Amino acid sequence: MRIHWLLRWLPPINRGRGSGLRDQDSNGRLGRAPQPLTFNPCSPRPGALKPQESAADIGVFGGSGFYSLLEDPVERTVNTPYGHTSDRIAVGEIGGKRVAFMPRHGVGHRVPAHRVNYRANVWAMWNLGVKRILGPCAAGSLQSSVRPGDFVICDQFVDRTSGRADTFYDGPLSVHISSADPYCPELRPLAVEAARTANIHVHDRGTVVIIQGPRFSTRAESRWFTTMGWEVINMTQYPEAILARELEMCYLNISLITDYDVGLEGDEGIQAVTVEEVIRVFNENNEKLKQVLHNLIPTIPTERGCPCATALAGAVIG
Repeated sequence: MRIHWLLRWLPPINRGRGSGLRDQDSNGRLGRAPQPLTFNPCSPRPGALKPQESAADIGVFGGSGFYSLLEDPVERTVNTPYGHTSDRIAVGEIGGKRVAFMPRHGVGHRVPAHRVNYRANVWAMWNLGVKRILGPCAAGSLQSSVRPGDFVICDQFVDRTSGRADTFYDGPLSVHISSADPYCPELRPLAVEAARTANIHVHDRGTVVIIQGPRFSTRAESRWFTTMGWEVINMTQYPEAILARELEMCYLNISLITDYDVGLEGDEGIQAVTVEEVIRVFNENNEKLKQVLHNLIPTIPTERGCPCATALAGAVIG
C-alpha cells in the first residue's frame, strides 16, 4: 500500500484535478497542499507533471550560517509528498529575477546534514516553479593550494554517503539519469565571473567528496581523499545536486572554503578542523557570498541552453 501511495506523487505522472491552493492557516501562513495525482505508466518520460506555481525561477539553498538573503521577502510554507522541508521558503527579487531562498539546515542549523530532507527541499523548490538551484555550502579543503576564504565552483562530486533517500524514482519505471557532469555547465562560468567581480579568489573547477556526517573524517580518510586529488569535502552536496537533476533543474555548487581538513594537519600553518572554526570563517565570509549571488543572479539567462533541462530524455528503461 505504501508504494501505491507514493506513486501518486512521483514526477512521472499527469496532473490531477484541483489547483492545490491553500488559504492562510491559523498561523497566517500560505502554502500549497499537494493534491493526489494519477500515475500514468504510459507517460513518454518522467517530468510530464508540471509545477503548480511560477512563484520563482531561481532557488537558493543556504548553508551553515547562511540563513537569509532577500530583502522584504514573502515567506511560504510548501507541503510536499516527502514530508516537511527544512524551513519555510522566502520568495523575493534580486536584479529583476524572482528568487526563492531556503536554509537547508533550517534557521539556527536545526537539521544536521545527514538528517536533511533533501527530497522535500528540492521538490518544494521545483513546485514553486524554480528551474535553477544555486547551492552554496561551507566546505573543507583537501589541498593546501585551496585556502580558507577561497571559493570553488565544483564540476564533479564523489559520493561517500550512505542510507540517504536519493531519488524520486523508486519504480515501477526505471529511471537512470546521467550524472557524468552533475553541475550545470551554463551556470558555472557565470559564477566564476561573479566571484572575480567581487574580488574573491575562486577556483573554476574542483571535485567535492561528500561524507555522511555528522562526524568529520579520520586522518586516514582525509589523506586518502587528498591522495585521490579531490579538492573539497562537504556533507550536503549529495543527494541535493542529483535530485535537482532528476527534476530537470540546473544545479550550481559554490563551495566556500572554511578550513583545511584533518589530513593536511602537519603542514606548516595548518590545523585540524573544528566546528567553531568552520562557523567563524563562514560567518566572516557571508557578506562575500551574498555579493557573489547578487552579482550572479541578474546575469542568469531566462532561457536554458544546457543539458539539465532535458536530463530525463532517454533516461527511462522499460
